[in-house]
Amino acid sequence: MMGRKDQELLSETESVCPECLSRISAVKRAVGHNVYMEKTCPEHGKFSVIIWRGAPFYTSWTRSKIPCYPSAPDTETERGCPFDCGLCPDHRQQTCTALLEITNHCNLKCAYCFADSGKKSSNDPEIGVITSWYDSLLASGHPCNIQLSGGEPTVRDDLPKIIAMGHSMGFKFIQLNTNGIRLASDLSYVEKLKEAGLASVFLQFDGTKDEIYRAIRGRNLLETKMQAIRNCEQQKLGVILVPTLVPRVNINNIGNIIQFALENISVVRGVHFQPASYFGRYPEHPTDADRLTLPELMRYLERQTSGLVRAVNFTPPGCENALCSFHGNFVLMPDGNLTALTRRRPTDLSCKPETAKAGAFSARHFVSRHWAAPSKNACAQKDEGTFLGDWDLLLERSRTHMICISAMVFQDAWNLDLERLRDCCIHVVANDGKIIPFCAYNLTSSHGSSIYRKGL
Repeated sequence: MMGRKDQELLSETESVCPECLSRISAVKRAVGHNVYMEKTCPEHGKFSVIIWRGAPFYTSWTRSKIPCYPSAPDTETERGCPFDCGLCPDHRQQTCTALLEITNHCNLKCAYCFADSGKKSSNDPEIGVITSWYDSLLASGHPCNIQLSGGEPTVRDDLPKIIAMGHSMGFKFIQLNTNGIRLASDLSYVEKLKEAGLASVFLQFDGTKDEIYRAIRGRNLLETKMQAIRNCEQQKLGVILVPTLVPRVNINNIGNIIQFALENISVVRGVHFQPASYFGRYPEHPTDADRLTLPELMRYLERQTSGLVRAVNFTPPGCENALCSFHGNFVLMPDGNLTALTRRRPTDLSCKPETAKAGAFSARHFVSRHWAAPSKNACAQKDEGTFLGDWDLLLERSRTHMICISAMVFQDAWNLDLERLRDCCIHVVANDGKIIPFCAYNLTSSHGSSIYRKGL
């Protein structure tokens, strides 16, 4: 890369060494329209990784925020980021969504798993421990959105009790992160989850072909996913499809996933793409060819939907760091077209920065409102023959036919940017009740060592 004339040093930051997880200096360098992170560990040498490819261009993808530091930090700043999480006083964003890992057991053995679940035979945390996790979140300042995760949470028969307990403690939006296997086979269990207060299902959904599931999950699962979706629809549970995108496996299926979502819009509330990140369990150490960046995904979405979804209608997030994600909201109209409710604005340095607190509040509210199934009132249809003008029609269908398309690129030891990490709003409650940013909690070295999952 050295010697090219079209290089530009964009910024300096800090990262970690993929070999030893020591904190080291890093730079972000543009080479043409691509951006790379470059860093050097005194012991393990130089590393370079692609972090952005093409349009929309890296320097345009910004959203300025005024930090919101923890009101009740649980750790002190001693070693510095990422070693003092808890949250520490220097973290710049409050919790939007908190993950509670209620089991390490799983009924799959996926090639890609950020939790490396099923590897250990540890006992599941008891109800009293999970209660203390809810208490830790309340002590940090406010009820946030909850995602129950694992492992596979549905291996627990007492999952309805865990949901009901959280609901009674003031957590009104509780979502289930699941592979859908038990939801497909046990309708009575789905009914119990709904009765307990479950609002939404975050469903692993990697594509519309079984060959994709065989490559990523080790077995045919498409019919299982479809039955899980049908059972959720019967119980009026909103579903978010969550594809893990792996280059050379399911990138060409992105448009088909969107089409599937639109065909099932009565129950599917959104699609949340997650390009593969390399922590926990993965087949082999990544090269740049194994990376899918946010701008590439936006362009794939436009190309594979023949312009039904346009890249210009995706915007940077208001909650987490702008480089972490994108989102767009669309309404499916009667003629099959999508009307976009979002549009990216040109970078305007004169715009006043928003507060991170307001961004977190807005994100929590949006997810709790739109990722759950529509209310009965929202689903009520107009009397046949009632005339709806264009604006009235859009408003009416936005309640029943809106789909949220989003993506988040998690950071691993190769591309971790501590500036991004300090803005994280997706947090995991650790066993001791400390609140850890998601990418810090799941961070693993190239040898499998971890800062927070196992301790160094």
